Amino acid sequence: DGIDAYWSAGGSFDNSGPIWPGEEVTNQTAQNLQQDRAPMTMDQWVTLPNYQKIGNFWVVDPNTGWAYWANRLDSEQASSYLLDAAEMTAAIEDKVFNGFYYYGIHVESGLVSPDQHEEFLNDGEQHHADLAEFLRGIQNGAMHDDGPNPLPNEDSAPAAFDFSTMRPGRIFTMAGERYRYLEDMDNGNHMIIRDDAIRDINFYNQEGAMDDWYSTLSQEVQDMVQPVSDSFDTGQLLPEDIIWDDDESRWMITNLAALNIANDVTEIDPSGSPRAFVLSVADVLRLSGPGRGFPTALERGHGALGWWWTRTPWLPGRAWRVGNRGGFAGPDSIGIANSTGSMRPALIINQGN
Repeated sequence: DGIDAYWSAGGSFDNSGPIWPGEEVTNQTAQNLQQDRAPMTMDQWVTLPNYQKIGNFWVVDPNTGWAYWANRLDSEQASSYLLDAAEMTAAIEDKVFNGFYYYGIHVESGLVSPDQHEEFLNDGEQHHADLAEFLRGIQNGAMHDDGPNPLPNEDSAPAAFDFSTMRPGRIFTMAGERYRYLEDMDNGNHMIIRDDAIRDINFYNQEGAMDDWYSTLSQEVQDMVQPVSDSFDTGQLLPEDIIWDDDESRWMITNLAALNIANDVTEIDPSGSPRAFVLSVADVLRLSGPGRGFPTALERGHGALGWWWTRTPWLPGRAWRVGNRGGFAGPDSIGIANSTGSMRPALIINQGN
């Protein structure tokens, strides 16, 4: 019906009955991903910078009419809507119909696995000239000139990476974990964050859950991790003190310097411990914007990958989190823990150790 996020995960939908024509089936539902950008044509896609060509959005080949999701879909993921709604134009009022009429859109979907690309490209249709490059980018998780590092979906050992050449926001998979690169902190130090949230962890239990997660990392990764403070002076962020750039999106706080949370910025602390940590609101703001680790609200929230806590509290019992649309949510009860998000550990690493 045109409502964003109409479906929610774990349910089902039965199209039987007199309303819907065609085959009667019952399907399981999944939460759809949020699109990074509006649908575009293949010619428009070609003009994007290479680092923006792979993502959660639709690309339409006008030669054939096929619409392609510009990213790999993992198990239980669902694309965003290509069409949000179909509405009759005012011209229909100029016509006179006897009886009832029904308007429908016939959708044919196809799934192409990596080993079927060549077969698909040579099926006799006049595909767009850049489609082969587009499909290779989807398969690899990035366009080929995205830097000398392994491709985002290519699980690699820490020694395979040169983090000094990695751009902020780049996704990579290292020793079995998928990360987002956040920033170059100078002197060979780099901040990274787990790309997906760890579910069902409330604010109370984050420290223990982070220690458990950290203990599962390969020894090669742990050897690179730099020390941070064993405790942070977080301050308190009161809703009435905040000036938002936009009250609805809550993307940025414009008066951060005047708030007592401004100095809670994660840095290396030789007196601390090598460990995982949770970002503060000040960290998130500093790392957000064009050319930074979270260039857009959608990449900061990451949709179906889950909302995530910051370490910044309001009053006892409540804290701030990043919603799945990228805006700051809350302050919410620190007892919240569910399957739609929770904890997103970050690390500072240095390959020189």
